[in-house]
Amino acid sequence: MQIQFSSPPPSMSHSDNRDTHFPETLQQQLSVARTLLFQAVDILDNHLTSDEQLTVSSKYLPGSTIGKHLRHARDHFVLLTACMQQPSPRTLSYDTRLRNTPMECSRAHAKEALIEAIAELEAVVPKSDINASITLHAVTPYIHEFQTTFGRELWFASLHCVHHWSMVRVIAGEMDIKLSDDFGFAPSTLVFQDREAPLGKAKI
Repeated sequence: MQIQFSSPPPSMSHSDNRDTHFPETLQQQLSVARTLLFQAVDILDNHLTSDEQLTVSSKYLPGSTIGKHLRHARDHFVLLTACMQQPSPRTLSYDTRLRNTPMECSRAHAKEALIEAIAELEAVVPKSDINASITLHAVTPYIHEFQTTFGRELWFASLHCVHHWSMVRVIAGEMDIKLSDDFGFAPSTLVFQDREAPLGKAKI
């Protein structure tokens, strides 16, 4: 039995009545993050036809599956929003993630997890200071500590997401699944190419 999903496009999210009285840069970066996560929802709604497609291992990216990339990219947004709900001084580690979660093998769970991440962003970003200080802990494989800001990490989470969407595109192609022409391309690339896409065309 084929599961039918109905997901709202980014411009029609249930949270579009959210308070927009927050810095324009954060509004823009929230829009970018939402657009990227809704692209994944669109894959689940309109491109994948079975749960099994989430777990097909790539021939060209050993160990990679669409489900793993969806989970991994979402994790960064969730870890960042959780960090911003901590009292200051805030610490963040992208290396503390749960693996082998239900969203890696179930379209229904994946969609639910992505929508939850979008809702968390919509709740946290408008209340946050773009320059809020964060201490980032990283395994590089050395143990390093860096000083960063919320605004910088929000953009990193989106750019990191694009990187993983490009790999999702490769795996989908291996299964003859055609995705939208702009999926998995960095905004800077789309702007350079003057592409008509949600994250294309220079917004200057």
